[in-house]
Amino acid sequence: MQNPLSYFPAESKLVADIEKAINGEYRAIHCYKQLANQTNNKEMKDRILEIRKDEMRHIKMFSYIYTSLTGMPPQPRITEPCPSDLRSGLLASFKDEQETVDFYHRIARESNIPMINQAFTQAAADEQNHAVWFLYFMTHQ
Repeated sequence: MQNPLSYFPAESKLVADIEKAINGEYRAIHCYKQLANQTNNKEMKDRILEIRKDEMRHIKMFSYIYTSLTGMPPQPRITEPCPSDLRSGLLASFKDEQETVDFYHRIARESNIPMINQAFTQAAADEQNHAVWFLYFMTHQ
């Protein structure tokens, strides 16, 4: 069965972007658990686990949106491995969060659906906050 959104290129692009966002959040959830387990610093561990909770909230909202648009639940997958050591993980997380801010702002700007604009604008603000925390931990570890 052909995806009905394939007849509407803008909607197909939106669905592809949301799928990419879901995969990114899914990877972050997995990697942040690993990252939290690599530190003995309680403050850092607790903050990384709080960030992970935000990512879980994002994936839940994005999955709801994806299912609403496609009629099918997403099938999240990890598209790249997590860094294996703490320092590399913090740096990769900082970069990923920063890039995600721009990506989410673009999705919000390009969508004319208020719920999507709001969800991605809020998630972008969260991601920016996460990036600041990862930068802090990189410079104070």
